[in-house]
Amino acid sequence: MTDNSASKGNGDPGIRAGIALGVTVLATAAAMLLLGDAAYDWVKAVHVMAVISWMAGMLYLPRLFVYHAETEIGTQQSETFKVMERRLLTLIINPAMIITWILGLWLAWQGGWYMAPWFHVKFALVFILSGVHGYLSSALRAFAEDRNERSARHWRIMNEVPALLMVGIVIMVIVKPF
Repeated sequence: MTDNSASKGNGDPGIRAGIALGVTVLATAAAMLLLGDAAYDWVKAVHVMAVISWMAGMLYLPRLFVYHAETEIGTQQSETFKVMERRLLTLIINPAMIITWILGLWLAWQGGWYMAPWFHVKFALVFILSGVHGYLSSALRAFAEDRNERSARHWRIMNEVPALLMVGIVIMVIVKPF
């Protein structure tokens, strides 16, 4: 399957995503420099937006794998899933995870949260979520090479893992039970 978006005047999606990522990083860095301590809430807002983007992708990618696993190799539908999966990972999930981590670590340092027991649990859950991200990235490569060995049922189960981790993370951040 070919991508005709550039020939239609829409430009390369990767370039557009890179520009958007660059603008986000520059705007956040400018807020940090110009606002000093007052930047904390702005950085937190961008962090939450990045988390939402990361989670949206982490919830959608395994769902695409469910459908892809049920599709015959070499069909047009299989090739379409490959494009969708690659773009979702490279243009949304990866940049969102990077921004989430960088800003989250900055927020933990600035807020002194790194000493709190609830933060250690949250950090462990985010670390596990990052491992799931790596697992899904590896699975994407297998699908791209037509060598997926997992069933649609496996991907249905994997679809729930990020959601369960998210529940734990949100409880740690909002309730702070420890």
